[in-house]
Amino acid sequence: MIKVGIVGGTGYTGVELLRLLAQHPHAEVAVITSRSEAGVRVADLYPNLRGHYDGLAFSVPDSATLGACDVVFFATPHGVAHALAGELLETGTRLIDLSADFRLQDAEEWARWYGQPHGAPALLPEAVYGLPEVNREAIRQARLIAVPGCYPTATQLGFLPLLEAGLADPSRLIADCKSGVSGAGRGAKVGSLLCETSESLMAYAVKGHRHLPEIAQGLRRAAGGPVGLTFVPHLTPMIRGIHATLYATVADTAVDLQALYEKRYADEPFVDVMPAGSHPETRSVRGGNVCRIAVHRPQGGDLVVVLSVIDNLVKGASGQAIQNMNILFGFDERDGLSHAALMP
Repeated sequence: MIKVGIVGGTGYTGVELLRLLAQHPHAEVAVITSRSEAGVRVADLYPNLRGHYDGLAFSVPDSATLGACDVVFFATPHGVAHALAGELLETGTRLIDLSADFRLQDAEEWARWYGQPHGAPALLPEAVYGLPEVNREAIRQARLIAVPGCYPTATQLGFLPLLEAGLADPSRLIADCKSGVSGAGRGAKVGSLLCETSESLMAYAVKGHRHLPEIAQGLRRAAGGPVGLTFVPHLTPMIRGIHATLYATVADTAVDLQALYEKRYADEPFVDVMPAGSHPETRSVRGGNVCRIAVHRPQGGDLVVVLSVIDNLVKGASGQAIQNMNILFGFDERDGLSHAALMP
């Protein structure tokens, strides 16, 4: 049984980590921190966890206590992990960061998109991007793992087979993506209020979203060179879910794209390539750590449309973080994550 610490456990990704880890056969949450809720019992803040964490309370972050854990998850706002990561790594613990602090390999690019200097640039060379379907072997040896964002997960998994096979024109990629409101976090914001989001659909950050450089970085690796990506996110009136509609042009229209996708993800436990003609729904992945994908070629032309759906809080965040932990410690990758999605 490994000991788990969670820094920043009061947000949606923090409580989702707790929910999933409560059923993990090889992991026990020993420490959970929150400066604002220090002393409050986890089960009092989150009644859904009563009977699972009745003896666990939030505490102020302490490097010695966290360093005694085998692995520490950061479920914190951007910039927080920078301050503690180096100190905790020196204790020998492993770090899995759910924020964007170590996703981008270029510290200057990170600073441009996140509006502050990178606080730990010396750690970037060893940070492993935690997309298991691409970096599984590197994850096994990592000390510091950067969990991909929600939009980047759905988008990369949708585009990867086309780019890896050299079929798609990498200069003309379009990602039209929709997200549930929980992607904005638990903090109170006018734009996230029920009256602001209900019965409405809105595009945002069309000039450039923070996930754009992360997606482009991953797609460049898959393509082996530059990519041209247009990424437009939208806010939808639902709590959970990402729906990515992806467009690419292909030179060879004779390739069996269904077979290509099925072969690429045949051994991936959390990617479900659906039958030809399918239209995956976000509700089919709600609460589950799975990405469902369908590939289409409308009217048999050279335009390929890929539909990719995930739960932004699970495969797009906390579930993927636990999937990384399972790989890191040699557990079955499905441990704690094998439950079916919720319907309705």
